[in-house]
Amino acid sequence: MSACVRIRHDHTAHTSPPSRASGIKRPHSPPPPRRGGRFRLAGADLSASITVFLIAVPMSLGLAVAMDAPLEAGLISAAVGGIVAGLLGGTPLQVSGPSAGLTVVTAELIQIYGWRTTCAITIGAGLLQILLGSLRAARGALAVSPAIVHGTLAGIGVAIALAQLHIVLGASPQSSAAANAPALPEQLGRTSPAGPLIGALTIAVLVVWPRLPGRIGRAVRRLPAALASVAIATAVAAVAAPGITRVDLPSWRSHALPELPQGPVLALATAVLTVLLVASLESLLAAVAVDKLTADRAGGRTADSSPPAPDAPAAPRVQRSDLDRELRGQGIANVLTGLLGGLPVSGGAVRSSANVRAGATGRAATVLHGVWVLLAAGLLVTALEWIPLAALAALVMVVGFQMVNYAHIRNVHKHREFLVYGATITGVVLFGVLEGVAIGIAVAVAVALHRLARTRITVTDQGGQHLVVVRGQLTFLAVPRLSRALGQLPRGGDAVVELDGFFMDHAAYETIQDWSDAQTAQGGHVVFTGRSGGRIAEPASAAHSCCRPWTPWRNHHCHDRPDRSGQPVDARRAAATGAAFALEENPRADQGPAGSSGAEADARAVDAADAAAGSTGRSDTPGDGAAVPRRTGAHRLASGLSSFQRNTAPLVRDELARLAREGQRPSQLFITCADSRLVTSMITASGPGDLFTVRNVGNLVPPPGAEAGDDSVGAAIEYAVDVLKVESITVCGHSGCGAMQALMGTRPDTPRTSLWRWLRHGLPSLERMTSRHHAWARISGRLPADEVEQLCLTNVVQQLDHLRAHESVARRLAEGALQLHGMYFHVGEAQAYLLAEGASAGSGVDEVFDRVGPCDPNHSHPYDITDLSDPTSLTALGDPGDHAAVSVPTGAAGPADPTGSGELERTSA
Repeated sequence: MSACVRIRHDHTAHTSPPSRASGIKRPHSPPPPRRGGRFRLAGADLSASITVFLIAVPMSLGLAVAMDAPLEAGLISAAVGGIVAGLLGGTPLQVSGPSAGLTVVTAELIQIYGWRTTCAITIGAGLLQILLGSLRAARGALAVSPAIVHGTLAGIGVAIALAQLHIVLGASPQSSAAANAPALPEQLGRTSPAGPLIGALTIAVLVVWPRLPGRIGRAVRRLPAALASVAIATAVAAVAAPGITRVDLPSWRSHALPELPQGPVLALATAVLTVLLVASLESLLAAVAVDKLTADRAGGRTADSSPPAPDAPAAPRVQRSDLDRELRGQGIANVLTGLLGGLPVSGGAVRSSANVRAGATGRAATVLHGVWVLLAAGLLVTALEWIPLAALAALVMVVGFQMVNYAHIRNVHKHREFLVYGATITGVVLFGVLEGVAIGIAVAVAVALHRLARTRITVTDQGGQHLVVVRGQLTFLAVPRLSRALGQLPRGGDAVVELDGFFMDHAAYETIQDWSDAQTAQGGHVVFTGRSGGRIAEPASAAHSCCRPWTPWRNHHCHDRPDRSGQPVDARRAAATGAAFALEENPRADQGPAGSSGAEADARAVDAADAAAGSTGRSDTPGDGAAVPRRTGAHRLASGLSSFQRNTAPLVRDELARLAREGQRPSQLFITCADSRLVTSMITASGPGDLFTVRNVGNLVPPPGAEAGDDSVGAAIEYAVDVLKVESITVCGHSGCGAMQALMGTRPDTPRTSLWRWLRHGLPSLERMTSRHHAWARISGRLPADEVEQLCLTNVVQQLDHLRAHESVARRLAEGALQLHGMYFHVGEAQAYLLAEGASAGSGVDEVFDRVGPCDPNHSHPYDITDLSDPTSLTALGDPGDHAAVSVPTGAAGPADPTGSGELERTSA
């Protein structure tokens, strides 16, 4: 039951962080400085800036209405956020401005302190943002529980929706969400129909606009839904309701600027901290979401999962966010917008999402959007004053509804954090944002402590053997109950202890260990298992070994781990016993024909290991024993066998004994290459008795009727299908296959050696790849890197055809009792790909290998980004590790098909 941590012997990667000049950086770390960097304007940035501008103007006016702030203040904050935060921030594609997350906070501050003091509070929050960014504290904001973040945004969304509903009904909202809800029935009884009808029209256009069908729909959808809804509502109101309340932009001469704050110091400090918390958290989380959205775009994935054109230019590479710089940029923007009499600024998910999707490549799009807003504020005042307030209120109300996302609720419920989510929403709605966040944090801490302290222990008598089931975490708080339960068991009896938890502190460990030792000393037998029943045990000789017994391959060997004397354990043991063991060498990185010989590589690796261990490999002390020689191939084999007998054999002995009694019953036949880098049990997570494996050079399957001498593979197929009754057969190729490289280099004068006589079974794969009558096999999400990779993929498909030609395979396929699968393993990426089901079955024309992901059902990205063009849904951002399958249509142009005709050019053999 020892707790071991894997030891890494390559210390070079951890002794010091990578230099900035190297270009290697951690996620969300400051990017390396660019030489000769300057402000660049591309055509995509210009069009993206116009798209964002058309969304920002109605959004800014609507949020100003929602906050009961001067309407021109919304335009000021949009211009300052775009220009200042766009130039100085750390997220090039993030668009800043007034945001829905700050609506409730700002509205409450304006009601309590007035507009001019609220501007001063904004300046104070901006100064604190600059300070925190300079102290490099931005990453700390990401430590907040997603349940609290989503709960806060959802609570703000509820408050926004309730307040804007009053404006749609033609009245003024109350001071809080708790007051707005009971006032709605009275307001409904005395409202005029003009406002609700214009609001309903705005919402209807927002919902329908992104879903307009046909060619005309695709054309008009280029206009943002927010602008289209407000424009249509304005046109209808001008004709049908000329007396409706509209936007009233006062003269810039009467614009109010900040004043020195007046009021209790503690209350003002709380207000500054509230603006700081909400603005910073929203900006940083939006920056992370923009990075994910940008990465998806660079990888060829779009919102509609449509594949990119094969000859389309690659998406521009955008630097990842520098969160500390982003926080400083947001702080400077808030200081400036406060000085100019604007609303608080934060990064906005709606505008940022539109910016990325519109194809922006850099800061120019964000800055230009701010310039367009500034020009509109001075030149389009007359046009803006035609907009009905009900339309703007309906627009912001939809944004509020979107902040309450069912996907968030489902995720927090799945992770058993709905109580935290609900408490945060309730606190924000009833008491305010800062109070709601504090309540959420308190509930989250209480839930965590409850889970840590809640431990259920049950004891069951199973006829001479007792089953002790421990549910929950074992901490010192559970030790009294644990000791009482274990003390009730008969001394010297047999017991099975089932531990269902992921944490055990020292006090609980000592309690269980002492009880287990006492039971064993009195003749009892104690077995520890997990919830699934798997045995938790280790041999006595491995009590302090950190090897992983099921995978004792060379990178996990503990033979090089020094003991207290500083000498490697196995080397010291070998010297003491006279065995010829030495330090384990590192695997060679290059196993190609151009590499050095194995003996030379082994010698260099052992020399490096000796130098790292501070040993020369020989004794310099007179009278000392003979030097520990370098390990040869036989000695390495003996060392590996010894490691197996010491670490793994005690764990698998019972299972292997069962298999020896019952015989093998594998469910799969696995045909793969003999390449030493392909470890079938590792990449398939299989164990003894799972796979019936056939390995040969090039994972080839000779077709029936081939020349004599190649019956081994056919015999294995016949035995697996007819005798073992396997359910599936997999042909697995891999990257960098030497057999495929040899095929590519085949010439008419190639010597007829044994290798050539075997590789001739791969000639149909080469012919298939160069034929004009077959579409190329492809990898999902990208095209093959080169001709060798293309041949590796095509070879898998061709060998599946050879498999179907075998009589036993064809018979079982016709009965529906057998399935064929194609697989490709990229060694350098440690990434597996599976051939599409239709192509594997021989009935599909798309020979596409789809990426196999981690398939973790509990994993999801905690933060989402919203696209206002689709107000009924939020675009969930997954883990960088999750990739959607992107298929290239049949006949699409490949890397060697510049004409795009879909007919492949023949390559020289």
